[in-house]
Amino acid sequence: MAKKPTKGTSGRGERDLKVKVKSARGRKLSSTLWLQRQLNDPYVKRAKAEGFRGRAAFKILELDDRFGFLKPGARVVDLGCAPGGWLQVAVARVNALGEIAGKPVGTVLGVDLQEVEPVAGAETYQLDFMADGADDQVKAWLGGKADVVMSDMAAASSGHKQTDHLRIIALGEAAAYLAFDVLEAGGTFVAKVLAGGAEGDLQKLLKQKFTKVVNVKPPASRADSSEKFVIASGFRG
Repeated sequence: MAKKPTKGTSGRGERDLKVKVKSARGRKLSSTLWLQRQLNDPYVKRAKAEGFRGRAAFKILELDDRFGFLKPGARVVDLGCAPGGWLQVAVARVNALGEIAGKPVGTVLGVDLQEVEPVAGAETYQLDFMADGADDQVKAWLGGKADVVMSDMAAASSGHKQTDHLRIIALGEAAAYLAFDVLEAGGTFVAKVLAGGAEGDLQKLLKQKFTKVVNVKPPASRADSSEKFVIASGFRG
């Protein structure tokens, strides 16, 4: 049973008080607000407590809890995989380490422009997935085709909302075209997009290639963010 505050105390020790960040000389207000948001974000705290490399891990956890595409034995490609949170989730869910007795062992492959700190159970490579021949290289590393291609990539922010929206949609389209080349029939494509209108062409394209296309904003996605995720399943091949 929780102890009641003793007489003469405020009881604040039992409350989860928000952390306030003082503005530092040379730090922009936007940076101060971002830092304060990070310090008070429950998903950031959970990520640290549970050993994930970032709060984004909970986005793919929540999406998979709902749609179930990371099955034991699945072969998964994570595009733009740094810092590795999605890889960590995929390794556990597809049984890449063989820790789930009696279940098939999956494969997890991550690619990124930058070097990624190794993740147990996953293979990581430096690769520009938009370069010529990247799809063949991915299939060679994977030893065949994939069951899932996923991407949480975001272009570097320009500070201009419409420009950033177009950039991330372009990344999503590029990821989709690679998925068309490396997915097995019946496979799943998961990618981040930004709400704003320009994603319509990507939606039309995915509906031609997959039997089901849905858009979801998982609980771990910040309420003030325009991001959402498209889950396209049943690749027509």
